[in-house]
Amino acid sequence: MSFLAVLLALIVEQIRPLQLANPVHAGFLAWARWAGVNFDAGRERHAWVVWSVTVIAPALMVSMIFVLLDHYSVVLALGWDLVVLYFTLGFRQFSHYFTDIRDALEQGREDEARALLRDWRHLDASELPRTELLRHVIEHALLAAHRHVFGVFFWFVLGSACGLGPLGAVLYRMAEFGSRYWGHRQAREAAPTSERLMRRFVQLFEIIDFVPVRLTAAGFAVVGNFEESVGSWRQYANLWADRNVGVLLAAASGACGVALGGQRPQQAQASPAHSTGMMPLHPITAPLAPDDEQSSTAGAPPQFAHLRSVVGLVWRSVVLWLLLLAQLSLANLLG
Repeated sequence: MSFLAVLLALIVEQIRPLQLANPVHAGFLAWARWAGVNFDAGRERHAWVVWSVTVIAPALMVSMIFVLLDHYSVVLALGWDLVVLYFTLGFRQFSHYFTDIRDALEQGREDEARALLRDWRHLDASELPRTELLRHVIEHALLAAHRHVFGVFFWFVLGSACGLGPLGAVLYRMAEFGSRYWGHRQAREAAPTSERLMRRFVQLFEIIDFVPVRLTAAGFAVVGNFEESVGSWRQYANLWADRNVGVLLAAASGACGVALGGQRPQQAQASPAHSTGMMPLHPITAPLAPDDEQSSTAGAPPQFAHLRSVVGLVWRSVVLWLLLLAQLSLANLLG
């Protein structure tokens, strides 16, 4: 049933994309803000309480609803899986920015592409060379694809295998959401946030994402250039301060034959003129290598054609994991 739920959710999301301004997103924003205001007093135990209320409580709630529905009807349980996945899984939650940037670059509207990247990732792209602009678009698209699709996919399947329905999908999305919410709130709203709270959310998401990000990287290797991808993974993953990000981008770099890494532009200041209300992903931190050492992976400098290569890589990975899930589901039925 998990295979059918994932497949239907991806199809529905392509037909009717989820809007950025939707009541579920607004509800989770309010929920996270309420948890922080009411339970955080700056101590370590308070950070754990806020994380549990923000992440564990919604996951348990959707799981309990699934168990109740499954007791009466498999069809109702499948419908609940589909609803939850529609709000947690999918490309269209981020792909419109990538598509608009690609179209702008293809038509020679480079200034528009820079403005779109600024709106999307809150980065100051005004002084970036075209090669660096393409590099950042590729890196953020890969990271977004993992966190909106493959990470949710893994945790949903794991939760379903344990009979808990969409618990894993909500757990992953809320952990990822919370790990960037507090830093974003402090920077954008000038609202003081406990350092312990921000650190705890980031650390716990890194743990939750440890296995999914490596499975995503392995999928990139299988559907891309396997030898180059594995070699890049082993050699360049430690260029990034965030090891999970390093594994993902290094493997994708080898799979597509494109150089990733390099220095990062500064975070742009959010303003009403260009603000979309969308929180950026975790900043892709600058590589750890000193200035006199290599700070990017091997491969060709990013070119426009690499955007299509990345799209193909991601979709082939989706097909790969769907086929594997279909085989597991079939084996379970026959067994």
